[in-house]
Amino acid sequence: MHCSPWHVLHVISNHEKTVAQHLVVRAVEHYLPLYSERAKWTDRTVAVERPLFSGYVFARFSPQCRITVISIPGVLRLLGDDEFNMVSDEELAKIRAGLASGLLIRPHKGVAIGTRVRVRDGLFAGVEGVVTEFRRECTVIITLSGVRQSFSLEMDLGSIEVLDKRTFNTAAPVRSDWLPAHSRTAS
Repeated sequence: MHCSPWHVLHVISNHEKTVAQHLVVRAVEHYLPLYSERAKWTDRTVAVERPLFSGYVFARFSPQCRITVISIPGVLRLLGDDEFNMVSDEELAKIRAGLASGLLIRPHKGVAIGTRVRVRDGLFAGVEGVVTEFRRECTVIITLSGVRQSFSLEMDLGSIEVLDKRTFNTAAPVRSDWLPAHSRTAS
């Protein structure tokens, strides 16, 4: 077993499995973490395997194989060659073990608590708020500007778009007038 880090291949979204097949043909060590989920089609529900990191495949190869790897159809680019842009063997081993053991590991769109977002669809489409926590879904706190009162709205991450990352420091105290009345505590 190697202990060297893994290169990160940025690939065309939805082409991860095709790129992985090309890596198999070229005998390049690679890892494409997949998770299973139930997808609802119009006539039935099916189990599908999806990439845990959409748009990325991990590969280990010698410098001599670099051109062979980056010329694979579907590969957009190789993230930098320095250690900062590589993933450790230990990190991927933990992901591999977690998926194999049945842990519920799912992709997360990189939305951090404190991120300012806009609701994309549904009744609240166009409304802006701040992500405050994650449960099964993403909880967004929306403040009504006129009355400076807030409410929380729980929704799927696919229903929001990120406006900017981390608009406030989550380590800093949250202003009580941003919180719903039921979550304020007496000082």
